[in-house]
Amino acid sequence: MTTQQVAARYYELAIQNKWNEIHETFHDENIISKESEHGVPAGIDTITRGKAAVKAKADAHRTMIEAIHSRYTSEPLVAGDFFSIVLQRDVTYKGKPREISEEIAVIGVKDGKIVSETFFY
Repeated sequence: MTTQQVAARYYELAIQNKWNEIHETFHDENIISKESEHGVPAGIDTITRGKAAVKAKADAHRTMIEAIHSRYTSEPLVAGDFFSIVLQRDVTYKGKPREISEEIAVIGVKDGKIVSETFFY
């Protein structure tokens, strides 16, 4: 698959909230996921390596959510081996007040697999 094809399918799955399918279908075994340093106070590692570890990080994050009131994923913007998307959520985390979460994800693709993801928030 080309980067454009991966981006298009990623978008289709994201708007359906099928994150596990994205992880299983597109993540390379050696994916590197980078988080903003803003996540450090919440206990989020800035770098996670490997498909299983990235999936575990995403699963752990989902368990912290009490309610998602709305969500938005932009259509992807593709350039070379990368695509970017905007992710927005109106969310309530367990034990915390409701908040609007916004981030930009820059995703690297090689040979039809996601090899990197970097989140800016």
